[in-house]
Amino acid sequence: MRRIRFSSGGSSNCALLGTTFPFSNYTNFPLKTKSFLKLLPSRTPLIFTTPHYRLVTAAQHSSTPQTNLSVGSGGDGRNGYPLKDSKVVLKGMRYTDLEKWAQSHGYRPAQALMLWKRLYGDNIWAQCSEELEGLNKDFRKMLGEHAEFKTLDLKDILTASDGTKKMLFKLEDGLVIETVLIPCERGRNTVCISSQVGCAMNCQFCYTGRMGLKRNLTTSEIVEQAVLARRLLSSEVGPISNVVFMGMGEPLHNIENVLKAADILVDEQGLHFSPRKVTVSTSGLVPQLKRFLRESNCALAVSLNATTDEVRSWIMPINRKFNLNLLLGTLREELQSKHKYKVMFEYVMLAGVNDSVEDAKRLIDLIQGIPCKINLITFNPHSGSFFKPTTREKIIEFRDILAEAGCVVLFRWSRGDDQMAACGQLGKPGEIQAPVLRVPSQFQAVLEAAA
Repeated sequence: MRRIRFSSGGSSNCALLGTTFPFSNYTNFPLKTKSFLKLLPSRTPLIFTTPHYRLVTAAQHSSTPQTNLSVGSGGDGRNGYPLKDSKVVLKGMRYTDLEKWAQSHGYRPAQALMLWKRLYGDNIWAQCSEELEGLNKDFRKMLGEHAEFKTLDLKDILTASDGTKKMLFKLEDGLVIETVLIPCERGRNTVCISSQVGCAMNCQFCYTGRMGLKRNLTTSEIVEQAVLARRLLSSEVGPISNVVFMGMGEPLHNIENVLKAADILVDEQGLHFSPRKVTVSTSGLVPQLKRFLRESNCALAVSLNATTDEVRSWIMPINRKFNLNLLLGTLREELQSKHKYKVMFEYVMLAGVNDSVEDAKRLIDLIQGIPCKINLITFNPHSGSFFKPTTREKIIEFRDILAEAGCVVLFRWSRGDDQMAACGQLGKPGEIQAPVLRVPSQFQAVLEAAA
């Protein structure tokens, strides 16, 4: 169950994990619920569960049964297993959990392992009990009755001129997420997966941020993106070797499900991605970042995008809570205990904002003592944005300054931008959008000239 505290009574807004929306826009709230809200004292702690829109007070919650959880709630169901309509969600469990569940129904661990391999390995990627050839007949029957194989429905696949493919998946509650497959001629095909519907971080250069946060994705909804990318597209583009958590959402804002999903992705008996080739990106949530580095062997990418707190707090509001000194100091400290581990710093190049020679020199100083690589990313325009991409010549100049100082520098060109599949272009903002923040005075003339 997701717990969301908001004010009733005197306030007409509810806070959804940091994003504010008027009650009037929750059109699915029944009249009885709205009347209930008006009767409660102001600031009453409430619990909001989706997709069934059940509301109870925090006091009531302690005595309320919680066995009827849905896939949209992001929680664990009966006996700790994720449920959907009373069926266990197979892709929401690590192997050890799947093994225990199978044993609870009277079946041996060997049957659980065979099931695991058909879900994630052996080029089967099963989506129903009929695709479990070789398993015990009674076990298959039990799975058909008590297990759910799918949480995503493919809505569309859009192909960009460069071969990049954007998959649109419809969720159980009707929301839509986007997953991108980036093919590479050298055979290093990468799937870019989402961790949330929308995002609460409101980075000013990101289209997804315009949406605000709708909800977290469950473990199964995250894992199934990679599974379906292999099932649907491997025959066309070849083996998919890399996974990046760089789609919709801030992965570490959904850390429980992301850690669990990452474990499933790298399991040697299943999807078997190398931990070095599964990269989780973050805007810089420091407490969750610490936990990730201590609990996961997967790679970490940190969106830096500025060399001063003033600029970063403007384009990435999370910096107001976790500033550059705290973020980089934490990385410096935590990476001391991780052998041969390098963090990836992502740096979106915004013309006239963060691409000066002075920025390059400051960046060199900022990352001292941190084992890292720097990935320069061209800005991908989208509607409503007032930023412009840095010119190729300016990017090369910026890169050369970093390289001459001994930094390892990569550069990522846009892929899939003609289908809104490039970095920072995913999602579909609705009528209610996250706010555009005030432009610092020294950049107003630059942005006006660019417009």
